[in-house]
Amino acid sequence: MPVYRDDAVVLRTHKLGEADRIVTLLTRRHGKVRAVARGVRRTASKFGSRLEPFMVADLQLYEGRTLDVITQAESIGAYGAEISQDYAAYTAANAMVEAADRLTEAEGSLQQYLLLVGALRSLSRREHGPDLTLDSYLLRALSIAGWAPSFEDCSRCGAPGPHTAVVVQLGGVVCESCAPPGSPRIAPSTVHLLGALLAGDWAIAEASSQRDRAQASGIVAAYAQWHLERGLRSLSHVSRGTAPE
Repeated sequence: MPVYRDDAVVLRTHKLGEADRIVTLLTRRHGKVRAVARGVRRTASKFGSRLEPFMVADLQLYEGRTLDVITQAESIGAYGAEISQDYAAYTAANAMVEAADRLTEAEGSLQQYLLLVGALRSLSRREHGPDLTLDSYLLRALSIAGWAPSFEDCSRCGAPGPHTAVVVQLGGVVCESCAPPGSPRIAPSTVHLLGALLAGDWAIAEASSQRDRAQASGIVAAYAQWHLERGLRSLSHVSRGTAPE
């Protein structure tokens, strides 16, 4: 059977039999892959700890009829242990890998892979608040998938902003002419924060107030749920941090 090698992020795992595990991976070149890791639940396993959620590894696999089989695993980014020590980071990471699982298929998506690896690395190093990292990741992952929101010009007619009416079903902020009756309004500072999260402008994001972060998180969650249809179950468990006003 063909053997191949690829870098991969572990998205989730399931027990199989007494000692095996099914591992769902987002790979650098082969898209999303489901593979069997044999014997990894035994204490003597050489690479069981390298195949836990949020870990990044260099894997060797061979193609099976239904599931591929992992034969080697070398750690690239041991982010799982660091993330699991912090509840807010852990819940954010769970939402990220669930989103990556939903947004990717068998075809390769290098951008999605690199974005997820970068976000998990950032969480493990405590570079930014977990809530900001999660919201930025979701907006950028949805953009890569073809659902880029607009937080400056009107998402419906393109009228130059700034605008404060937001309609997630229409793709972001909308002008007064396009805003349906009763459209929710958000503070200009919240719109500014959303734009910063989408662009990865961390100086602006870190300086934001807790009120703006909470409002932005609600909009990001609604936008993700709208495009992913069933929404992300992990979002209900995300621990939101606090920031000085």
